[in-house]
Amino acid sequence: MEAKTFLKISRPRFWIYLLGPFLTGLAANGFLQSIPSLITSISPGTLIVSVAPLGIFALYFTLPANLLIYGVNDIFDYQTDILNKKKEGYETTLRPANRQQLWTIIAITNLPFLIPAIMAGVLWPASFLALAGFLFFGIFYSAPPIRAKAIPFFDSAFNILYLLPGLFGFLIYNDPTNVQIPLVIAAGLWCMAMHAYSAVPDIHADRGANLRTIATFLGRNRTLWLCLCLYASSALLTIQSLGWLAYVLGTIYVALMARSLQARSDEALFKYYTWFPRINALAGFILFLSALNYAG
Repeated sequence: MEAKTFLKISRPRFWIYLLGPFLTGLAANGFLQSIPSLITSISPGTLIVSVAPLGIFALYFTLPANLLIYGVNDIFDYQTDILNKKKEGYETTLRPANRQQLWTIIAITNLPFLIPAIMAGVLWPASFLALAGFLFFGIFYSAPPIRAKAIPFFDSAFNILYLLPGLFGFLIYNDPTNVQIPLVIAAGLWCMAMHAYSAVPDIHADRGANLRTIATFLGRNRTLWLCLCLYASSALLTIQSLGWLAYVLGTIYVALMARSLQARSDEALFKYYTWFPRINALAGFILFLSALNYAG
């Protein structure tokens, strides 16, 4: 396979789903805001040691981490992917003959980050647990023996993997007691809704491949109603921390779900789905700015 194929498998338009939470976690613990003062107050060697996790793991949550979770997904999803119209142009289908090559590239791009991850775990054990959780949920969402994506409701629950880079970023240089549990729960509900909504365009392909998901189990409209409720609950849990911003973001997602419920065809629904990464990226950027302001 060519390099551009590996890049496409990693879903570059979705990189922000991992990198964004990581940077937001760093912003929420005040570390990003402290870099200018660190530059002027400590030695270059100490500065490098202090800032190193930022650069190393920001790099990790681009190609390597995304190639891991989406590559493992594509390795075990061939029977579904060949029936999925979304894979025609919008994504790509991994052929069985290329699986071993992809496993090799996943290992080459991910293993170099194991040593700094262990070093971070020695200094900040809670952050290492968050990263270990990300790896566990990211791999076994698709891979046997768990393969959570084929178990309705567990498939959405395993999608909390997307909040763990943020928790990881927050726990570097921070104490676990400073974690706000309502925000973690809200992020988890948001991640579950994101997964369930993304599963709706795949209903026909998943049913054709006898893959059971939350969307095939509930059907299109009930899944969309569940997403609407999850997004609304997530917004309500963040009102104390985000104030008016919680209402704005909650309204945007609830409106998207309501609009999707009104779609008269699968094609119309898929059009709304293609808006989803842009809305998520915008919401994530706003939350990042909010975290900078809150911690600053």
